[in-house]
Amino acid sequence: MTLVMLIALLSLGAWAYLLFGHGGFWRGQECDDGPPPAEPAGGWPSVVAIVPARNEADVVAQSIGSLLRQEYEGSLRVILVDDQSSDGTAAVAREAAADCPERLTVLPGNPLPAGWTGKLWALSQGIDHAESLAEPPDYLLLSDADIGYAADSLSRQVAIAASGGFALVSRMAKLRCENFPEQALIPAFIFFFQMLFPFAWVNRADRRTAAGAGGCMLVHRRDLEAAGGVASIRGALIDDCALAAKLKGQGPIRLELSPRVVSLRPYRSLNEIRRMVARSAYAQLRFSPLLLLGTVLGMALIYVAPPSLAIFAQGGARLLGLLAWLAMAWSYQPTLRFYRLSPLWGLALPAIAAMYLGFTIDSAWQHSQGRGGMWKGRAQASSSGTPGTGAS
Repeated sequence: MTLVMLIALLSLGAWAYLLFGHGGFWRGQECDDGPPPAEPAGGWPSVVAIVPARNEADVVAQSIGSLLRQEYEGSLRVILVDDQSSDGTAAVAREAAADCPERLTVLPGNPLPAGWTGKLWALSQGIDHAESLAEPPDYLLLSDADIGYAADSLSRQVAIAASGGFALVSRMAKLRCENFPEQALIPAFIFFFQMLFPFAWVNRADRRTAAGAGGCMLVHRRDLEAAGGVASIRGALIDDCALAAKLKGQGPIRLELSPRVVSLRPYRSLNEIRRMVARSAYAQLRFSPLLLLGTVLGMALIYVAPPSLAIFAQGGARLLGLLAWLAMAWSYQPTLRFYRLSPLWGLALPAIAAMYLGFTIDSAWQHSQGRGGMWKGRAQASSSGTPGTGAS
């Protein structure tokens, strides 16, 4: 057997496993698109939404407004933690709550202490304030400042959490996908995330796989406290997956795609998406050069080899490469349908994957230069910190 034929067999075998043995990650079946759940038997529990925000004046009004417009029959309050913003984020948020100012609390964030990432420090301050209320809430909605919610989103999420006894119910927001850079790269971000953490495995109590979507995480307050709170993951750059792993030790968790939870943040260029991915990609690899090398080789086998074989190889190796390429394109179709994009984007997945591999290598380079985890002017990644990956 020639080396080319061996590579072709391994590549097609890898895609056979991904399609039929990896939790059906590509199908996108774990989605918040069913009928509305019934009201919890004990009535609607109280919720406090905590929104950490650092220089988010361009999106925070939409986000806060969508939270305050929730059609939720239980008690709902919103706490925005202004993390040292310099663009008037707090004032914009207050203006968005002008019709119901009593439901919004704006906390000025304290300076970032050593050992914490900015988002987790802001969340910690908001959680402390929620717990100090005369009637602490049953649930905490940990929400990013660039997330918008459909009016029925919270009630659906709470009904599932309360009825199923979930410690965490998380929604993967539908990211913006309007311009060419977004259409080229954003659906693949969701596809690769599902490949890393198959949602069906996350949602099974008998699997260790744990993951969350940090933009929208509904957590039971007592379960969060029992898990050690956000202080237990204070240095985690991939905080959502780190928190999900902690909470899965307290009870079942659930992660779903959702058309009702949307990201308000635009990505106007490929470079903006590169920065978003590079911020945490190397942390996902536990800051390990060996894991980075393994990722490069694995991505080359799974994504680069099939089209290369289909175009340049001969005979059986070419046929196997073509089959692997078609399997890859087929697996991408549910994600493309979710974003209402042409199925032809499936054929471009090898090139898209190569770009993501470049972003990952760039993430490792940025970390080596002391710029790891760069966000809003802060470099937060540390090889001694908790990377926060889920176990499988």
